[in-house]
Amino acid sequence: MDLSQALATFLDESRELLAQMEEILLRAETAALPKDELHALFRCAHTIKGSAGLFGLDAVVHFTHAVESVLDRMRNGELELSDALINLLLESQDHIAGLVAAVAAEAPLPEFEGAPLRARLEAFCATPAALPATLEEGAVAVGATPAAASAIDVGGGVALGAEHWHLSLRFAPEVLKNGMDPLAFIHYLRTLGDLVHVETIADALPELATGDPECCYLGFEIALRSAATRAEIESVFEFVQDSARIVLVPPAAHVEEYLALIEALDEDPRRLGEILVACGSVTARELEAALAAQHAQAEAPRVGELLVEQAGVPAQVVQAALGKQKAAEDRRASETRSVKVPADRLDALIDQVGELVIAGAATQLQAQQAGSRALQETAANLLRLVEDVRDAALRLRMTPIGEVFNRFPRVVRDLARELGKDIELVIRGAEAELDKSMVEKIGDPLMHLVRNALDHGIESPARRAEAGKPARGRLELRAFHESGSIVIEVADDGGGLDAQRILAKAVERGLVAPEAVLSEAEIHRLILAPGFSTAAELTSLSGRGVGMDVVKSSVDALRGSLDILSAPGQGTTMRLCLPLTLAIIDGFQVGVAGSTFILPLDAVVECIELPASAGADGYLDLRGQVLPFLRLRALFGLEGVPPARQNVVVVRFGGRQAGIAVDRLLGECQAVIKPLGPLFERVAGIAGSTILGSGEVALILDVPQLVQRAIAHEGRDTGGAPRARFLAA
Repeated sequence: MDLSQALATFLDESRELLAQMEEILLRAETAALPKDELHALFRCAHTIKGSAGLFGLDAVVHFTHAVESVLDRMRNGELELSDALINLLLESQDHIAGLVAAVAAEAPLPEFEGAPLRARLEAFCATPAALPATLEEGAVAVGATPAAASAIDVGGGVALGAEHWHLSLRFAPEVLKNGMDPLAFIHYLRTLGDLVHVETIADALPELATGDPECCYLGFEIALRSAATRAEIESVFEFVQDSARIVLVPPAAHVEEYLALIEALDEDPRRLGEILVACGSVTARELEAALAAQHAQAEAPRVGELLVEQAGVPAQVVQAALGKQKAAEDRRASETRSVKVPADRLDALIDQVGELVIAGAATQLQAQQAGSRALQETAANLLRLVEDVRDAALRLRMTPIGEVFNRFPRVVRDLARELGKDIELVIRGAEAELDKSMVEKIGDPLMHLVRNALDHGIESPARRAEAGKPARGRLELRAFHESGSIVIEVADDGGGLDAQRILAKAVERGLVAPEAVLSEAEIHRLILAPGFSTAAELTSLSGRGVGMDVVKSSVDALRGSLDILSAPGQGTTMRLCLPLTLAIIDGFQVGVAGSTFILPLDAVVECIELPASAGADGYLDLRGQVLPFLRLRALFGLEGVPPARQNVVVVRFGGRQAGIAVDRLLGECQAVIKPLGPLFERVAGIAGSTILGSGEVALILDVPQLVQRAIAHEGRDTGGAPRARFLAA
């Protein structure tokens, strides 16, 4: 019996719910939470507990139940959300995350580690909770005044009173084969209340000779005394709804209570049924049954009439819900819908699109060689469609950088307290998108940068006061698009980098000669050397010499660049520039000797003719601006005599421009990025390879490295020419 798919769903949903809990709790530190967010906190814990119970994860169930109890008292106004309680709930959220991670790793659950936390949580629930006095303070008190005095006879002479929930369960025969244990659901109902009565129904039991021992033929009639809502009870059977028939008969409630709940709804449900489910007058299953009955009839009655007739919903409640629906329709905004797709399927799609791009280029080349105008037009139309498919497929992989940024509010909060600092985190541009694979790989480098900024960059409150700064430091995470790349900045308002201290440490370690003359930017980049650290003491965050070199290696592996901008007394900005995708790009083909190279089209600014008087690598005068350039032929050691007329492709990266001298300009193309073999992956100036329409292999140039190399050659003496200073474009 394979439960792997259901368990994977549980793990994914639990991680999302835990992230939501953390986000809400962090907001609670700076502002009072509205009632809907208190309810959302409770729902997160309740959903995790309910789902964990279905898989027999008792450690998760027992601990989360303690968290749920505290959150229940909070949402009912019986507990104030103090700083101490926020800290406790965040620690509890961490423990639940650890339990979920252990389940994912198939490791033993560290239940004993949560015992002290559970004791502290239970201390908050030591005082018995009183029933809410008004509807606004909490959920409706069930069973207050039954609307009907009649009882439900379930057989055996037992009558279930209207003050209890009545559950009628009929499991499909194959439920056991699907890996579900009906008895486990009944046991789990005990966590919601008292099982007043359980009756086993064996009417469908076959003869012994014809029965299948792996099939379930039993049904159950259950009386449950509980303050849980319909949705909470129904969620117990979330993983078995397709293999069972479940009927819920709730305790009677006053019509006025339903009407008050409808009026108090914070959200704007779109349809009548959603409103009735939200206020608890019907369950989702009852609504589905009414909708099915509506579709089955030739002259379909209104769903509200069916709910009045079949589910016994009072007509006044339906009318109130219709009024709420009409008001909501005037205010609701467009809703974004999403579909989860396994990453391996998406990767396979991108790979196939890449092959389609190569095939399209080959078709266009064959059409040109055939000399048929009609065939060329057809090939051009095909190529345009391929481009549209490519763009649509790549958009599927794009995800907001906020997926990474959202990890850091908790990190900054905890580390700032550990360091005794008061630090405000500001996030800008979280909506900027980049390839999903990039998002997964950029998290660790950003973590290093944030931790360095907190530890090394931002001063203590006392030192900030001495410098005339506000006691509260500021750390910004920013993201924005620039020239076909995404720029991510980690900026602090601390003391900035101490260039003299860095240089002294580098000389001490033999990284530079004592007599070396370095610019300030070159000194700053010394901190990227492996093992470099200026920390005087070894701490949990500093002094081990591990961090910035790891960041540089990670960024280099992503074909990106890392720049350091720092001003004494004002702060430091770490600037990462990364390509948007690692899959397919628009390119610009150039030829040198007998080889073809491709530049990312987003990095190309313009093309100019190389003056005949130009010497080796150096600089050009581009409309009064200094343009450093290099010759691709010399860089890669390509043989042959260069043509009399050469061209320069002007490229931009990170706000700087440089020129690349080539023999021929071959025009635009689409390039499917293929990884280089181990012998070539470290070759400077090469980012990857691709297959052209002719079947030939072309190398994709690494623009960031080429720009940096060209700038490093800038101002070198060429034929007695005067030294020039680079002006950023």
